Amino acid sequence: MRIEAPILSRNKLLNTVKDTDKVKKEKIVNATDGIVEQDIKGRRKICIVGSSSRFFSGLTVHTILLANALAKNNQVSVILLRNLVPRFLYPGRKHIGQTSSLVDFHLDIAVYEGMDWNSPVSWYGAYKFLKKHHPNVLIMQWWSSSVAHMELFLAVANRVRPKSKMILEMHEVVDPLEESILPIRLYSRIAGKLIIGKADALTAHSNSAKKQLAKIYGFDERHIFVVPIGLYEEYKLIGEGGLSRSEIGIKDEFVILYFGLIRKYKGVPYLIEAFNKLPPHIAGKSKLVIVGEEWGDDVSINKIIESSPYREQIICRLQFIPDKMIPKYFSSANVVVLPYLRTAGSGVANIAMTHGKPIISSAIEAMKECLSGYDGASFTPPGDSAAIAEKLIGIYNMHKSGSPMEYSCPTNTWDEVARQYELMIKQFGIEK
Repeated sequence: MRIEAPILSRNKLLNTVKDTDKVKKEKIVNATDGIVEQDIKGRRKICIVGSSSRFFSGLTVHTILLANALAKNNQVSVILLRNLVPRFLYPGRKHIGQTSSLVDFHLDIAVYEGMDWNSPVSWYGAYKFLKKHHPNVLIMQWWSSSVAHMELFLAVANRVRPKSKMILEMHEVVDPLEESILPIRLYSRIAGKLIIGKADALTAHSNSAKKQLAKIYGFDERHIFVVPIGLYEEYKLIGEGGLSRSEIGIKDEFVILYFGLIRKYKGVPYLIEAFNKLPPHIAGKSKLVIVGEEWGDDVSINKIIESSPYREQIICRLQFIPDKMIPKYFSSANVVVLPYLRTAGSGVANIAMTHGKPIISSAIEAMKECLSGYDGASFTPPGDSAAIAEKLIGIYNMHKSGSPMEYSCPTNTWDEVARQYELMIKQFGIEK
């Protein structure tokens, strides 16, 4: 009989040893040892490879939520990539190892933590873990060529044993920063093709990304499946908008939020330009809140803000935001703006939809798919600050008139994501 475990802190319950910057002896953590007994006979076995909380990002949360959802009907194990790159090369180096997530793996999920970029011993440990759990299917997250050598090792080793079917979940077709630097671009393309060549199927978050993958890597479109990102319901804060605003220092009537990494392709300067175009009577009652880490591939946001006529109405926090604060920012917002110039999908949009917020997004195919069916979404041409300003004025007027400003979120839960993966796995002939 299966025992459902609550999402609680693995570290607190199991008293596992915390990681430090120095590479420690690799370990295998099996959360079920000595805690629960389960009848797992006949259950489909799935191993997920993803990013650990040490280099915390949206990929970390994605890995956890996908594993938890699949664990409801399958026996799930996880291999985490722990130290991704040398510390000094990582733009978010200040927050490495300094995070406390709102989510954690269910206690019945076996976790290997983890693989380090410079430790072949840790790679061999991951391979032993893979052989021990002998999954039917390996689901590997792909988002950056920086982890290509570790993932390629696992993909090749898997061909020897246990010979699991391999699904590569493509979070990026090609990273924009990697694409802009010739040697890295060449390495990224070569490494990507080598890993993709070992995959039995790919998943993308949109049809536009699916077409790009087929074009760039020559992968058969019949074996590329579109699986949208699930909603981040764990990040929803209900009925505390006023309290949240006081906690983050906002007193203004109308709050415009940009949340996420500050990168060139995110288009944040166009949002600031749009704010500058607002009439004084609207801007004076509004606060533009820009929250996220600078990734070093764009002009300084602070310099743009300093030249704004409404600079006193702009809050800019260029820093890593702890998980516990994320719901407070979204709860405080009246509208969320996503002025992206390109993207393959957006977890930020899913958090905004979970909170029922109006969303202004660039009219990129991936975003139109992501926000399909959400009544609170409106679109502008990419890079068009005047169009963004026009949408902001319209939403502000709705707010002033007292019109309803909370929308029902779509139904793409993580259980639905898991169901789509299970249907895909059945096509491999793998049943429970």
